[in-house]
Amino acid sequence: MDVIRDVAAPMRDGTMLRADVHRPPGPGPFPVLLRRTPYGKQAFAGLASELAARGYLVVVQDIRGRHASDGAWVWAFAETAQRVEAEDGFDTVEWAARLPDADGRVGAFGHSYDAWASWRLAAERPPSLRGILTAGITARLLDVTHGIFDLGRRLEWCYLEAAEARRRAGGRGGPTSYAEAERDWAEVERGKWLWFTPLDDIPSHVFSLVTPQLKRFLREVDRELWALDEIHPLVEVPVCVVTGWWDRFVHGVDHFTGMRRNGPAATRDAHRLIVGPWSHDPDGYGEPFPALDPGPAGKLSFAQIVDDFFAPLLRGRPRDDGPPVRVFELGGNRWRAEPDWPPRGASPTPLYLRGGGRANTAFGDGRLSRDLPGDEPSDRYTYDPRDPVMSLMGADSQLAPTDQAPNDGRADKLVYRTEPLEAGLRVAGPVSAVLWAASSAPQTDWVARLIREDAAGRAVNLAEGVLRAAMEPGVPRELHIRLTPACVAFLPGERIRLDVTSSDFPNHDRNHNTGADFWSDRELRPARQEIFHAAARPSRLVLPIRPGGDLDG
Repeated sequence: MDVIRDVAAPMRDGTMLRADVHRPPGPGPFPVLLRRTPYGKQAFAGLASELAARGYLVVVQDIRGRHASDGAWVWAFAETAQRVEAEDGFDTVEWAARLPDADGRVGAFGHSYDAWASWRLAAERPPSLRGILTAGITARLLDVTHGIFDLGRRLEWCYLEAAEARRRAGGRGGPTSYAEAERDWAEVERGKWLWFTPLDDIPSHVFSLVTPQLKRFLREVDRELWALDEIHPLVEVPVCVVTGWWDRFVHGVDHFTGMRRNGPAATRDAHRLIVGPWSHDPDGYGEPFPALDPGPAGKLSFAQIVDDFFAPLLRGRPRDDGPPVRVFELGGNRWRAEPDWPPRGASPTPLYLRGGGRANTAFGDGRLSRDLPGDEPSDRYTYDPRDPVMSLMGADSQLAPTDQAPNDGRADKLVYRTEPLEAGLRVAGPVSAVLWAASSAPQTDWVARLIREDAAGRAVNLAEGVLRAAMEPGVPRELHIRLTPACVAFLPGERIRLDVTSSDFPNHDRNHNTGADFWSDRELRPARQEIFHAAARPSRLVLPIRPGGDLDG
């Protein structure tokens, strides 16, 4: 298999971007698969070779200002990047379609940042584009951040990307490769900067040339900078959306929903959605987690997913006319084919928070019930940002299914659970929590987490959401928290559980409870929090319950 390295593509402003071109064996021409990335094209050489062996001319390009490409990098979390990558993407598609051995048809694909770049170019409607596959990316940036700085992952990401910026500039005083940056962050830097206050005072050398973009983002974190849902009507080609139940970007399911509702009518039946028992890493699709093993059915190859979607569009394979949605049902540990998402027939069902005012810790008296509460006392706790509830996440600072036991003894966590289920229960679709709450702070955070407790008492997170809310101190208000979607079969003997806290650190930055700008505020002030569950203020978890309890249906 031939690989032609650093092939230059001229952009409309004369800037040269460079790509590696992986050519299949045998005579051409071949359809093109294009991936545009900031992470270094060599990182995807293995995947590119695997796809080339399936009959595609695979082009992996360094985006503007990264690795071998010329120009200045403007990252995806900046308003100006939306136009830059749209134009560069259009130019690259048309350049790739005219490469030697290319047959003129192009499919764009990618994961995370690369998927965002694919959406940007698709909205420009390049004539040679035939489809896009986007994994691990949401339609809206606020669906990931919720207007709160995603401290743990974002600082690590900036530290890694700063290594490449430092290398390009010939700088010293820090790592200049991903391997060095990963080592230094894990062994030296992480514990220092996660707790640093205020964030705006982190020394510039830590994130090198990435620092100006990071500091601007701190000030814009509550702005919707992507709004990819607004470009759905412009995308004229079939789209495949891929994500996982523990992917921080799982609200990417909204891309499928949006394209079906708002995209051009001619392609609405051609879109596909795949949601598996996965986190954010496509190289680990289906690998077991310490707290959960989806079984062999959950393991899929990303290359196979890409080929299955593009082969009918680019290589003449017959199209699969089965249901367009494939979702992995947790608990049942099997794939379910659906005609739409959310699944038809699932009914939003409230489970009301109940208790005698002592729901603190996993050993309190909090309950979930289908019965409305009476006049029951509220639950109270103190949230101290100096001692936040720590995130239970993967080693890479990504969301993952984890046993909640390490946090179960904290008094600043309220726990509500059903009695053990007598019959199985299916949940599939959007999940939400409605909390009647009060705080002593003018602004604070509220975290809600859906959990499955198995018959042995092990509690594993299924869905979660966070809301940063302005409060009138001491005055109750109704808060609506959007959790991540779920597809799970609760088995007989298991419990449905809801945890409520005011912090999830460092998955999200601590709320200082002062109402001041978080990036410059030095004060950390405790807040007295109160959750109501009475007839007049019925806090509740809302689950999309599918009709019937037959788990074999």
